[in-house]
Amino acid sequence: MSQGSDDGEKKKPAPLPPLFTFINAGFCGMAATCFVHPMDVIKNRIQVQHEKTSIINVVSNIYRNEGILAFYSGLTAGLVRQATYTTVRLGIFNTLQDHWKIRFPEPPGFGILALMAGTAGATGAFVGTPAEVALVRMSADGRLPKEQRRNYKNVFHAFNRIAKDEGITTLWRGSVATMGRAVVVNISQLATYSHIKMLIARKIYMVDGPLLYFCASMLSGFITVLNSMPLDVAKTRVQNIKTTTKPPGLIKMMGSIAKLEGVPALWKGFWPTYCRIGPHTVLTLLFNEQITALYRRYAT
Repeated sequence: MSQGSDDGEKKKPAPLPPLFTFINAGFCGMAATCFVHPMDVIKNRIQVQHEKTSIINVVSNIYRNEGILAFYSGLTAGLVRQATYTTVRLGIFNTLQDHWKIRFPEPPGFGILALMAGTAGATGAFVGTPAEVALVRMSADGRLPKEQRRNYKNVFHAFNRIAKDEGITTLWRGSVATMGRAVVVNISQLATYSHIKMLIARKIYMVDGPLLYFCASMLSGFITVLNSMPLDVAKTRVQNIKTTTKPPGLIKMMGSIAKLEGVPALWKGFWPTYCRIGPHTVLTLLFNEQITALYRRYAT
């Protein structure tokens, strides 16, 4: 991005084909999920519990009572979520950045990046909400008594059961909360990542490459978790509720959690969330950058 403004005579790279951009985004998100899914399971287990617990207790309980494979419960939902949510949000964000590079000599400021990321995140979240609902339920199912478990076999079985037993609109339960969280997450993650990467490259003179991507990803991941945790905890609670009536709204759920469990409970599961989002951000964006570079080198 910065090279385009520094080397005015150098031809700007052509925008990538939208189909490649979207497929690349979804593939990278799915690949990263295969590595970090256990942290998603741990995070969801912690967030649905009203009592205080620790990562060590949750991990030991899952391993002792359900076996090591339980750490990958809901993996199909996690992959479908990435195939929908990340394909749309990262595909839109990268496409918007490509079009900006063509029309303007200078890289976009943080405000423009935030607008791009927020729009991409909200759109992706709406598309990905059904998989999000299935993921929350499948990863939290093991902590319930056996007679209360939903026992979804895979994400598609979950979709069918939810639609049949609770109505198809239940697949979009918590969609407003999910979209609100996604706006915060994507501004904190994508916009901050792009801005931090540019600042590190300019101020510290770090060369463009994996180390730069890693540093920018870990910093943006920390900011993302800090900003989005209250929304994430409330969203998880709303989506895990067993009810056919209208569930509580996002703000009401956040207020209820703060009142009954204390304000710090809104950041319940902070470290497992960061241990998921940090590496997931690093892997997704690193894969995305490297595959894009390979495509530009060999296919254009």
